[in-house]
Amino acid sequence: MEKDEFFLKRIRELANLSYQRDIVTFSDFLNLNEQNMVSSLKRQFPQIVMETFGGYENAERQMVAFHPDALAFTWEYPIDCLKIEPKAIKFSESLTHRDYLGALLNLGIERSVIGDIVVQEKAAWFFCQNKMTDFFLDNLCRVRHTNILITKVDDPDELPRPKLEAINGTCASVRLDSLISLAFKASRSSMVSYIEGGQVFVNGKLITSNGYEPKEGDIISVRGKGRFIFDGMSHQTKKGRCGVRILRYI
Repeated sequence: MEKDEFFLKRIRELANLSYQRDIVTFSDFLNLNEQNMVSSLKRQFPQIVMETFGGYENAERQMVAFHPDALAFTWEYPIDCLKIEPKAIKFSESLTHRDYLGALLNLGIERSVIGDIVVQEKAAWFFCQNKMTDFFLDNLCRVRHTNILITKVDDPDELPRPKLEAINGTCASVRLDSLISLAFKASRSSMVSYIEGGQVFVNGKLITSNGYEPKEGDIISVRGKGRFIFDGMSHQTKKGRCGVRILRYI
């Protein structure tokens, strides 16, 4: 509880600083629960715009930017993207998201300075606060037992694009618990605890109702399981079940 109160105090300070000095202020990278907490404060600061971005479209971990409603100058998020590749692919290990995150945290940094880590085949991309870029370039040289090369990505076309797996199926109704069970190949009853336990977010907003009905295009995240896009209904079966399509991040 004290941790949450300290976090909200810091968010209020950033919002007030933006308003008082007519500048843009930025949070650290926030997880979904923290983003939801920030969203709950918006009404307290009607004169401040709160926007989020994580370095690429639909990022899960995002920064919040605070700026006055009538801001007259352009600005950018202080985010860089760095790419990690093995020095010798032939001798490299099969590395996971956990391996890359562990190597970064072993440098003694806080999780809040790092955004998403996107792993694809033998490479990984991660987003960070730009004030940390040189530190990572100078100090990250190995992930597990694999010697690596790390470079800054300057070309937007080289930014990672998450891969999506299409899942088609049917459910009795387009409810949150039904879609989650389909996405993660689990029983609907086993997913209830995730929803009621505050581990499910729709477009970054905490949802605790099993009967919530997502809209087409909504991004649904389940902590500890993954996330997916509800791509809409495709048809209705003769027995009245709903044919749905899901795009799961892999």
